[in-house]
Amino acid sequence: MKKILFLTAMALVLFSCKSTSATDTKLDKGAQVAMKGNWVISSVTYPGSEYIKVNSFEIADSQCFVGSTWKFVSNNNKGNMALTKYDCPVFSSPITWFVNKNGEFVLKVLDADIKAKKVREGYVLHVANQTENAFQLIDKGNVEGKTISVVYQFQRAN
Repeated sequence: MKKILFLTAMALVLFSCKSTSATDTKLDKGAQVAMKGNWVISSVTYPGSEYIKVNSFEIADSQCFVGSTWKFVSNNNKGNMALTKYDCPVFSSPITWFVNKNGEFVLKVLDADIKAKKVREGYVLHVANQTENAFQLIDKGNVEGKTISVVYQFQRAN
């Protein structure tokens, strides 16, 4: 039991925040335009999910993001996201985002009254398996010296 609690604590610390300061800002317009529209996260998977909890984007447990709705506007790199799952925190926020030439998705979750340029912290995830109706965002983290991937599976909403 102590090991499970330790792993949970480590996962919460290690997945809590990533800086966007080291990212390339040259945009991948094709990837961005393909993301334009409304999306739903259909699953969040990672090795050891039965033992550890991941606090996604410092908002809620990663499983609370299953069913969350996301809107991406590619011409101004804005949008919004909302958690909609029963028995999870109610959360909705504007976002700013872009995809760079390195295949990195850079995300800032904004407060309603704060402009994006004043938000200094954000998240960098890798874009994978992008099609017309689906894509994945992959976050890397370290648990007990092992790198794990947290995979957010997006499906286009109707």
